[in-house]
Amino acid sequence: MKRMATGTRHLLFALISIVLTIACPIILCAEIFKYIDKDGAVHYTNTPTYAHSTVVSLPPLTEATFQKYFPKYMASRGLRPGIFPLSNLPNQAAYDPHIKMTCKIYGLDCNLVKAMIRAESGFNPQAVSPKGAMGLMQLMPDTSRDLGVLNPFDPLQNIDGGARYLKMMLDRFGNNTALALAAYNAGPEAVAKHGGIPPFDETHIYVKTVMDFYDRYRY
Repeated sequence: MKRMATGTRHLLFALISIVLTIACPIILCAEIFKYIDKDGAVHYTNTPTYAHSTVVSLPPLTEATFQKYFPKYMASRGLRPGIFPLSNLPNQAAYDPHIKMTCKIYGLDCNLVKAMIRAESGFNPQAVSPKGAMGLMQLMPDTSRDLGVLNPFDPLQNIDGGARYLKMMLDRFGNNTALALAAYNAGPEAVAKHGGIPPFDETHIYVKTVMDFYDRYRY
């Protein structure tokens, strides 16, 4: 009886762990590091490559913060509170051929663009944010016009426009992925003004989210 009781306790503990893993808010482990070079320039990276790299303080990525800054993602997937969408999203591979083709044209990593789409819209081509951003890569109306995107709800046009805009941000910020993502979210002038990732919770959450998804798609 004693052995059975011990085994039962272990089984219950395992079941509780599984339930908690599914039901509780999930913290993503991707981190952003920064270092200052000998010329005083600040650099951001997702790996602590340099000896004096320090972790950038980011708000915890929980369901509550994600839902606060990306409500259209939750709504677009029809998800109820308590379910944090990290896996098993529909349509994840639906746009892979065009993502790969577009990224080849502009010299981008297709895994990064796919990670952005996952964070921006959850692969919903009809997604609209409270601020009016539209489609898979959440293009703002003015940005769409500047990029010549006639129909931002057309997946092919949206991916092309979003990829071109990302390329512009990478070119402007020295191919620094973290700064390019921050510029994509908050605007390039905000990044230039603050000399790095702007001190906006939404932008920090966005960068952290995309970098985590990017790591998952690469590996």
